[in-house]
Amino acid sequence: MTTEGAAEADDADAAGDDFEEYADLGATTSNAMDIAETSMDRVHEIVPQEEPADRMRAKSVHATGDPEFQHLMRFEHQPVPAGARAVLNEAPIVTDITMVKSGITGRGHNCEVRKAIGNGADLAAETGMTRTAASVLTLDKEGVYDGAIAVVGNAPTAALALADCIEQGTRPAAVVATPVGFVKAAESRKRLREVAQEHGVPAVTNVGRRGGSGLAAGLTNEFVHVASDVRNDELTLEGLERGEL
Repeated sequence: MTTEGAAEADDADAAGDDFEEYADLGATTSNAMDIAETSMDRVHEIVPQEEPADRMRAKSVHATGDPEFQHLMRFEHQPVPAGARAVLNEAPIVTDITMVKSGITGRGHNCEVRKAIGNGADLAAETGMTRTAASVLTLDKEGVYDGAIAVVGNAPTAALALADCIEQGTRPAAVVATPVGFVKAAESRKRLREVAQEHGVPAVTNVGRRGGSGLAAGLTNEFVHVASDVRNDELTLEGLERGEL
């Protein structure tokens, strides 16, 4: 989302125009939409749109301002159609922390957006594990992650906990995981990729130390963009599953 588009997101949410036609999920004025369109046009010169995963590669470049980030993205089990289908089915979106939740657009979908952090305080106190890991495990026991879009943008331990949950039978509709940092970040994404691959869970991750909340929110918002294109008959889920754009 552009800076100008983000600044107008609250006004857009208040207007309640969830499914109106738009170029950017945060842009509502003609000037903001022009900026959003020009920005994505430039990104698409860097990331040609040939297959569904290219939508996420382009969004990663847009979110980070780094053309090379597209090469760091990894995809398991067709996450683009899976994520779009989940949005169309109004599946909940569950983030690890508040910052990621705040970055999820309020337009173009009717999904409940909630955060994990703030749950599991007793488990964290009893075990000494991080609050984010305890939050994920606590919500998983309540069945929150089954069928949901699970998003981790900050905490490697949340990604590791989510991987454990998937290994034990939890099945999110789609996963976006881009935790950032020098301790366990790359390792947590690698483990989540491997578990998702083994158990058939659609997932978007990246390699290396970089990532973060803004990237996770942007990638999740791209699921909403794709769902909006399906709703507007510009794409079909079946075509996306066949690798078509």
